[in-house]
Amino acid sequence: MKYLHLIWAALFRRKTRTFFTLVSILAAFLLFGMLDATRSAFSSGGDSVIGVDRLLTTSRYSIIQSLPASLSTRMQAVPGVKSVGYANWFGGIYQDPKNFVLSFAVSDNYLDIYHEIVLPPGQRKAFESTRTGAIVGEALAKRYGWKVGDKIPLQSTIFPQRNGDKTWPFDLVGIYKPAKGAANGTDQQFFFHHKYFEDANAFQTVGTTVGWYVVQLTSADKADSVAKAIDALSANSDHETKTQTEQAFNASFVKQLGDIGLIVSAIMGAVFFTLILLTGNTMAQAVRERTNELAVLKTIGFSSRSVLGMVLAEGMLLLLLGGILGLALATVVVPIVAKGSGGMLNLPPLGMQTWILGIVLMLVIGALVGALPAIRAMRLNIVDALAGR
Repeated sequence: MKYLHLIWAALFRRKTRTFFTLVSILAAFLLFGMLDATRSAFSSGGDSVIGVDRLLTTSRYSIIQSLPASLSTRMQAVPGVKSVGYANWFGGIYQDPKNFVLSFAVSDNYLDIYHEIVLPPGQRKAFESTRTGAIVGEALAKRYGWKVGDKIPLQSTIFPQRNGDKTWPFDLVGIYKPAKGAANGTDQQFFFHHKYFEDANAFQTVGTTVGWYVVQLTSADKADSVAKAIDALSANSDHETKTQTEQAFNASFVKQLGDIGLIVSAIMGAVFFTLILLTGNTMAQAVRERTNELAVLKTIGFSSRSVLGMVLAEGMLLLLLGGILGLALATVVVPIVAKGSGGMLNLPPLGMQTWILGIVLMLVIGALVGALPAIRAMRLNIVDALAGR
C-alpha cells in the first residue's frame, strides 16, 4: 500500500499510548489462543473414527454405582456384540497428593477392545502373566521417569487393600504408545488387572461387581439396537443401565463440568467487548488529535475515501500487530502450560483453524473500532478543521 508509511507514522505518533494498547490486544488474543486450545482439549476425540464400534454401559443413576459381574454373560449373548470387557476406576496417587494418576483396573480382554493402545508383543505377554503387572502411556511414564521393571506404589483415594493399607504395589511391565487418531490423553493412563483389584480390594467380594462395561460391536451400524437390547436386560431392576457410544459418554462426562464451548464463548465475548471499547477510544482520541493534519491532507489533494481508508487501515493494523503477537505467544505458552500441569491438562498446539479465526477477528474488530473515527475523518470540513471548530 502506497500510504503505509503515513499509516505507520500516525499509528506510532503517541508511542506510549500505542504500546499499552498493543499490550492489551496481545493479552486478549493470548487468552483467546489458550481458551481455544482448552476447548479443543475437551472436545478432542469426539470426531475420531476410533471407538465408533464401542459402547459403554454404566449404571443409569451414577457412574460411581457398580454393576453386577453376572451381566457380562448376558450382554455377550446380545446379537451384534463381538466382545464384552469391563473396568473400574481406581483413583491413584503417586508419592504426593498432587501427583494424580488416571488409573483403571481392567479386564483381561480390555487391550483387545482398545486397539489404540499399542503395546509391544513382549510387554503384552508380560502383562498377561504378571498378577501385579501394570502398563502406562508413554507420556505418563516420561512425566515420572518410569521405565519397564520399576516397582510403582500407588495410593488409592478410594479403595484400601484387605489388610487396610491404601498403598498398592505394581510392577511396571509395559509402556504403550497411542495409535494415530487416539483421543487426547490416551498416553496419560495407567492400567492393571481387574483380578488383582478384586482379590485385594477390601470393599469387594471377588467376581461380584464391576465399574462399567465396554462393549465391542460387530458393526458400528448396530450401536442403537444393541444399546437398547443391553439396557432391556436390566429394566425394572435395582441395577438399571445406560448404554451409549463412547463419544456420547465422553461428551456427557464433559458436560458435567459445564458447556465448555459456551463458557469459552462467554469469556471471549466479554474480553473482546472490552477490547473494542479500549481500542475504539484509542482510535477516536488519535483521530481527534490529528484533525488539523487530516484537514491538511485533504487540502493537498487526498480524497475523502483515501482518508477513510487510511484511518480504517490504521485500526486494522493496530489489531493485527497486537493480535498476531498474542497468538504467537499463545503458540509458545500453550505447550509450556500443558507440560507444567504434569500431563493433567493435555492442550493441543494452536492449529490453522485457530489462526484463521483469530485473524478474522482482528480484521473485524479493527474495522469496527476504526469505522466511526474514519467516517468522521472522511466528513471533515477543511475550513472548520483548520479554524479549530
